[in-house]
Amino acid sequence: MCEINDMPPPVEPVLLEMLAKCRTETIGHHRHWGCVNGSIKAAMPERRVVGTAVTVACPGHDSGMIPYAIGMLRPGDVLMIDRLGDNHNACWGGGTTLAAKLTGAAGVVIDGPSTGASRFREFDFPGWLRGYSPITCHPYGSGGAINVPICVGGAAVLPGYAVLADESGVIVLPPEDVRYLVDMALDRQGKQPANFEKMRQGQKPADRLGITDKIKSAADAERAAREAARTRKS
Repeated sequence: MCEINDMPPPVEPVLLEMLAKCRTETIGHHRHWGCVNGSIKAAMPERRVVGTAVTVACPGHDSGMIPYAIGMLRPGDVLMIDRLGDNHNACWGGGTTLAAKLTGAAGVVIDGPSTGASRFREFDFPGWLRGYSPITCHPYGSGGAINVPICVGGAAVLPGYAVLADESGVIVLPPEDVRYLVDMALDRQGKQPANFEKMRQGQKPADRLGITDKIKSAADAERAAREAARTRKS
């Protein structure tokens, strides 16, 4: 069965510009869903991209939906590929990397393997993937779907979600949540230089985080409980 739906509205450029200033892990301090599992890693960790999610469900050994979806991509899109549990067959390689690059797309995120990382660098196209495999899919065109809700690395991805991907991983967000999460992330990032300087001046990490007294009290209570138990036994 094949299902092809219309392209989602692009995320507003101003929201993507704001999101591009953030690190994924900074947003991850505030948001614990929409975070793609860390086993999906960057082929080029030095790159950070933002864009609009275009989704593909690609089953097993059949990669036919992927070249079709690439033909639909617009500048700034991020192709999000759900391999439906297949971690054996590489659905992506040099040809797809170049084809996607030529559309102006921002990158690709694959919940499964690709062929080797060198093609991403050769064609300067950022990718995030679960690993590498020499065993490739074939474009049978027997099934799959484009622009449907999918799951990538445990995160639900809807067509039109905002995507932020960098060296730490990938986060997907409903566009309406971007602005307030960016505000929190940039506030946190703005405080980091001063916090780092305090550490260089000798401030202990637990003091900086405000948990010294909490942990000390818990340890004291544990010690007292153990002592009381020993006293009762004797």
